[in-house]
Amino acid sequence: MEIPITGFVVHSDDSNSNHSHKLFITSWDGRPVNVHVHPFKGNTSFDVGHYHHYAGVTQPAPSGVPHVHHYYAETSLNDQHTHIIRGTTGPAIQMAGGGHYHQFEGYTTVNGRIPHAHRYGGNTGDEEGYRYQSN
Repeated sequence: MEIPITGFVVHSDDSNSNHSHKLFITSWDGRPVNVHVHPFKGNTSFDVGHYHHYAGVTQPAPSGVPHVHHYYAETSLNDQHTHIIRGTTGPAIQMAGGGHYHQFEGYTTVNGRIPHAHRYGGNTGDEEGYRYQSN
């Protein structure tokens, strides 16, 4: 089964990105699609005598169709170092009152005087409209 999709590609100069282009879908199966993002935040696990806080916003994804979001954040500075978190959320989980959220989890990059990583995870906030919505 083929589903017609339209969109546009934007070049990114983000040095932290795995790829230099981002795809924004503007229609799915002939229906206009708005893109949206989710805020996320939390604390890492407590390891080697400390934890780290993190907060960010997911990358955009289409609204109204099955999707996941990529995310990236740098943790707070604790014990004279930071860590990076990055990954892909799980699929959308519908909320009773409308909207949805995503679950995310993983391990930070390794860093510190005593090299270590922290576990992190949680739920994104409810979706937020993104400024590049299609009309």
